[in-house]
Amino acid sequence: MYKHFFKRVIDFLLSFIALPFVLLLCVFVWIAVKCDDGGPLFYMASRIGKGGKIFKMFKFRSMKVNAPDIRLEDGSTYNAADDPRVTKVGKFLRSTSLDEVPQLLNVFLGHMALIGPRPDSAFYLEHYTPEERIILTVRPGITGWNQAINRNSVGTKEKLRNDIYYVQHLSFLFDLKVMWLTIKKVLSHNDVYRA
Repeated sequence: MYKHFFKRVIDFLLSFIALPFVLLLCVFVWIAVKCDDGGPLFYMASRIGKGGKIFKMFKFRSMKVNAPDIRLEDGSTYNAADDPRVTKVGKFLRSTSLDEVPQLLNVFLGHMALIGPRPDSAFYLEHYTPEERIILTVRPGITGWNQAINRNSVGTKEKLRNDIYYVQHLSFLFDLKVMWLTIKKVLSHNDVYRA
């Protein structure tokens, strides 16, 4: 009952309550972005949603306009503290995870959940194994079990193993645990980048 009904109700209510904060933050970040490089506020990423449906995920843009998409061997996005593609404002947004806040709009619209497997890039859909496709039975999340314990420090396959574990053990209490650990992880500023 929680997985199929109450989780969505909680997500909708919390994202609705957060909307004024999100809009106010958008104003401040827009000013900072315009002063930094003058480019657009958002980066609209194509991501894999529930049932394999592709949707556009909101993020505050942290990279320079038209920056090349660099991938690691496992298909994950390259990120490093000295990545020259990242703007000055973008470095701050990433280190604080503020770049993810606009995804509350995706939660409100029903594309995402507050907690769930982090959505993979659209191209990865055809690469899932049958076992990994279990993550497509739930909405992807702003944060998830993998982010709570690893943030961005592990590769795609380990992330997917953690996502599978989350889906198999999904419950209200587990979601509370993920949220608490996520807050601790973000405040510690650890594991922002892959080693």
